[in-house]
Amino acid sequence: MNNSAFINWETFKTQLQQNPNQILQFEYAAGKWVDPSYHITEIKQAPIVSVDCGGVMNSWTEIIVQLWEPRETEEGRAMQASKAMSIVDIVEKKLPLNPNAIVKIEFGNSQFDTRQMYPGNFTVSGQDLIVNLTPDYTQCKAINRGGSCGTTSDGEECCAPVAKAEPVKLKMVNLAADGPVCKPGGGCC
Repeated sequence: MNNSAFINWETFKTQLQQNPNQILQFEYAAGKWVDPSYHITEIKQAPIVSVDCGGVMNSWTEIIVQLWEPRETEEGRAMQASKAMSIVDIVEKKLPLNPNAIVKIEFGNSQFDTRQMYPGNFTVSGQDLIVNLTPDYTQCKAINRGGSCGTTSDGEECCAPVAKAEPVKLKMVNLAADGPVCKPGGGCC
């Protein structure tokens, strides 16, 4: 996996540490915000090992920060970056987190299906540290390497575009010219 386009754990933590008094806000879609009374419910470290369709083994680590909105909005409970860092400190006392791991934010509510998103831009605006979340996506690593992604058991490329089938051409045949024609009541049908 190409990690250069993603924010790693060390960078994420640095943003929190450099802005301890800012309110940590997450924008999960254009103009849609995680309610300020959210909780960080857990931080997961997930080592990923896969084999892609080209037969190449890949491995990387993800750190997933899970956000939860309570059913009832808790007035005045916006989380400062320092509070988020105190949660990170609790986690890292029990689970050393890989500083180069890719960070994902896991979130969902009644209007937005739960999914994992990448933290994109960090912006300081007034008292807020805003984390703009971008969607996760699927990819073909073999094609991204610029090569073939291998072949299937029938010898075809696994990620090749599907070939368009030629339309079947119908040939009109004059049945009367080729022999006796079936007539109603003739017993041939």
